[in-house]
Amino acid sequence: MIKYYFSILIFSISSFGFSQQEKDSITIPKDTNQVVSSRSFNKELKNKYSSEEFNYDVATGESQNLLARFLNWIFKGLRNTFGINIPPNMLKIIEYFIYILMGGLALYLLIKFIVGENLSSVFSKKANSIIDINLSEEHIENIDLESLIRAALEQKDYRLAIRYHYLKALKNLSQKGIIEWEYEKTNSDYQKEIETPNIKSIFKEVSYLYDYIWYGEQPIDKIKYEAAQSRFAALKNLLPR
Repeated sequence: MIKYYFSILIFSISSFGFSQQEKDSITIPKDTNQVVSSRSFNKELKNKYSSEEFNYDVATGESQNLLARFLNWIFKGLRNTFGINIPPNMLKIIEYFIYILMGGLALYLLIKFIVGENLSSVFSKKANSIIDINLSEEHIENIDLESLIRAALEQKDYRLAIRYHYLKALKNLSQKGIIEWEYEKTNSDYQKEIETPNIKSIFKEVSYLYDYIWYGEQPIDKIKYEAAQSRFAALKNLLPR
């Protein structure tokens, strides 16, 4: 019996070894095809897939704000429509310039607010002048400037009163035939029309005061108003009776 089991064991080991030899004897058939073909790619393929649409790089910690995205959209439209290429560094310069303008405007409004002028008054000064008097629709000689001056002084709006004094000076010069008043004429145009030297000299002075106070948006108090008003009175005294 022991001899029988021993024979079975010897047969199993031999069969396992034979199967291993068969498995190890497997070989890859030799490739007899000697022709090797190569593929070529279109030269424009690199340019096509290197455009912005195929750029998937993400810069860590970097994102664009609303202004930068808007500028990118504008410049992309210029490039696609007119072929205008603006370099990235120029985009940054324009972006910083806009920031400076916005900061300056914010600082200006803050200063106006601190000195006691609310935001509505900052933007309504020139609008108020149009409401008070519309020279484009009415001739200056038909306007009661004396009443407007009194109303401005009652409200202690000395700056507006100076404006009416200047319009009154133009009205007086026009009534005396020294100038021809027209809505679209400038102060320089009126100066050229004045022939009398002393009248021209004081008119230049009051024109400067008017430009500085009204268009320069310079706030004035009662003392400064009275000093400026005296120059308008001096101009009136030089006019012929």
